[in-house]
Amino acid sequence: MAFEHYIYSGGKKLRCGFTTGTCAALAASGCARRLLTGAWPETVSILTPKGLRVEVPLEACRMEGEWAVCGVRKDAGDDIDRTADALICAALRPRADGEITIDGGPGVGRVTKPGLDQPVGAAAINSVPRQMIARAVAEVRDAVEDSGGFEIVISVPEGERIAAQTFNPELGIVGGISILGTSGIVEPMSVQALVDTIALELRSQAHQGHRRVILTPGSYGLDYLRGIGLDRLGVPVVKCSNFIGDALDEAMAQGFEAVLLIGHAGKLSKLAGGIMNTHSRVADCRTELICAHAAVCGADQDTCRRLLEASTIDACIEILDEQALREPVFTRLTQAVEHHLLRRAAGAYQVGAILFSNRFGPLGETQGAKEIIAQWKRESEPSMPSASAPGTRSC
Repeated sequence: MAFEHYIYSGGKKLRCGFTTGTCAALAASGCARRLLTGAWPETVSILTPKGLRVEVPLEACRMEGEWAVCGVRKDAGDDIDRTADALICAALRPRADGEITIDGGPGVGRVTKPGLDQPVGAAAINSVPRQMIARAVAEVRDAVEDSGGFEIVISVPEGERIAAQTFNPELGIVGGISILGTSGIVEPMSVQALVDTIALELRSQAHQGHRRVILTPGSYGLDYLRGIGLDRLGVPVVKCSNFIGDALDEAMAQGFEAVLLIGHAGKLSKLAGGIMNTHSRVADCRTELICAHAAVCGADQDTCRRLLEASTIDACIEILDEQALREPVFTRLTQAVEHHLLRRAAGAYQVGAILFSNRFGPLGETQGAKEIIAQWKRESEPSMPSASAPGTRSC
């Protein structure tokens, strides 16, 4: 039973798949049905956060004492994914207190470093998949008007082997894979198709007469720019994924006059090293760059060592905050980002960048970004104070 949802990328029709988080929620739903009705369903279905329904058969269904256990096979569609065809299993048993708890079993990694989606010691089952699992089980419970709780354990029989081929060990996730997904759906796109799509969108905006544009790698940047009101300035927004250099080059080719880049510091900090393709498979030197700037700002050897061992930008910020180094380090880092952006733009247009963290908020704003935003605000709302005016906080 293939998941029949398609997108067009680079002129090709490609089949979408669904995430490990969706698999876990489907398996948990099947186990809940077995416990509450006494029979295994032929298929189970859930509505993903993206709004698409996924229906699948169950595998390896069995009872182990009071536990109901079953699995769902990961369907990656036409995407290239290490977890394709992996069996994602759920085991459920009743809880008398009405609570629904979720943990990881064999093949699901454990978090060993701070700064990830889950705290140290927790199973690497991210927040959205946890919500999906709990909701799927609660829907089954509500359908039969039951009020009991469940203990849920997610496992992946081949998880430890698969994880050795991923970045999980470097991130500080040991013993298995992560259960991931924010939309519940995997949309396959080739690298060239992504670059072509970005170029097409920029050309389209230019042909509509736009001479200024906001670039953002993805959904985090979109959410952030909306939160600070930049979506109300009439400036088109183009998602550039990891291909920041390609997007900047296309902006030059299409004659844009001002480009503002807004993104999570986990990606944009790499620009401080001149890295314009921010995918971790190309380069991942976030902590090395932060460590270098921290050393110049006076960080001692122990602090530098901890920065190098940190798994995320947020973990680095926590370490910098202990030494009151966040502001000077990100000031220098942001200046380095601006240096490389100006080199790439080569005087063809104004360019600036804003770096932020979902947890810690704004982290850096280049001088070019301040000037661009102030100009855009003056043009769109003359009465609005500029982003860098006294008494106001920069975006």
